[in-house]
Amino acid sequence: MTAVWRYLRSISGTKWILIFMVIGALVGWLAPDLATSLKPLSTIFLRMIKSVVVPIIFGSLVIGIAGHGDDMKRVGRLAFKSILYFEIVTTVALVIGLAAVNLTKPGVGVTLVASAEPGQQLAQKTTTFSGILEHLVPQSFFEAAAHNEVLQIVFFSILFAVALSQVKGRPKEAMLGFAEGLAETMFKFTGIVMKFAPFGVGAAIAVTVGHSGVGVLINLGKMVLTLYGALIVFTLVALVPAALLARVPLRAFIRMVKEPALIAFATTSSEAALPKAMENMERLGVPRRIVAFVIPTGYSFNLDGSCIYLTMGALFVAQATNSHLTFGQELTLLLVCLVTSKGAAGVTGSGFITLAATLSSLQMIPVEGMVLIVGVDRIMSEARAVTNLIGNGVATVVIARWENDLDREKAAQVLNSAQPPGVTSAVTVEESTKTS
Repeated sequence: MTAVWRYLRSISGTKWILIFMVIGALVGWLAPDLATSLKPLSTIFLRMIKSVVVPIIFGSLVIGIAGHGDDMKRVGRLAFKSILYFEIVTTVALVIGLAAVNLTKPGVGVTLVASAEPGQQLAQKTTTFSGILEHLVPQSFFEAAAHNEVLQIVFFSILFAVALSQVKGRPKEAMLGFAEGLAETMFKFTGIVMKFAPFGVGAAIAVTVGHSGVGVLINLGKMVLTLYGALIVFTLVALVPAALLARVPLRAFIRMVKEPALIAFATTSSEAALPKAMENMERLGVPRRIVAFVIPTGYSFNLDGSCIYLTMGALFVAQATNSHLTFGQELTLLLVCLVTSKGAAGVTGSGFITLAATLSSLQMIPVEGMVLIVGVDRIMSEARAVTNLIGNGVATVVIARWENDLDREKAAQVLNSAQPPGVTSAVTVEESTKTS
């Protein structure tokens, strides 16, 4: 019995997540009613993860900016490099999505009969570019924290950190101590929550399969496969070359990104994987000041998977509703997507609502046609959430290399570690926060 228990404890957190994903899929297939009843487990896991997001972002950003003295030029340089990188990569993503849907034409021949009501309801939730700018600034920090408004928290935290950098003496030391203690405590909190991850992820998979069924891809499989193919192409032609040019340690990066990627896939929410992604990028050797700025900002400005989905989804609806677009109109679509994609948050279903915002802005593709892809949106959401996560991970390491501030010794330690990262996360978080 002792040997069995020792063996079970030796299995890494990543492997446990994979095991429970398979179990969840089998439960969803063989016992759909039971699978549906497991939804509270996945909801609890998501809520625990989301409760960590705000304090980690606030504490890490304050330390990352105010903890480096009065060098605001350094912060401004980091912001400029990040936004420049985000714009280049997301433009590539939009172009790939546009090319893929034009090549395979998944919407041609679709003859699904549907009510326009769901599309009209989504259209009411859309926002304009000016609305996105207004939404950037919180009315109240606590209101933004209560609703997990990541970009608003980033905005407030940056201003707070800049103001704190101008404070002298004990008040500054006290606030920096509080922020550092908050960040380290929440990383420990994340380690505790991650022990529940296999159950939450398994339940999420079971609910998805139980609700949609294994044959969910029959009618719109071509659209789903086209998206998955486009995401793979984007990874190969954009993310991998960017990583190679920046000499990112790929083996160590893959090892650090696989566990948060599994969480993003199972929960269809890249935000659910944010705390673990931030923790693992620090363990990879990226300084906290860069992790704390690039990853949260990337969740609004660098959602590569969502960008591909936007252009593909818009043209799919155009094809399915027989709305013929000229080349000029498709370029207009690309430019509109470049703007509306910045309003997408890293939460479940946000890409769908952002697609409604895009179609509403264009006024040349029927918004109600979106009802055609409601049934498979979750399956597509899984893939784009993983791509969003990996894209922001690559961005973090690339920016660190650009700043000449990547600790390659830490990356080597990741590869030389005897135990998989899922087993040692509770210990290595402490080590990474102390050395950053």
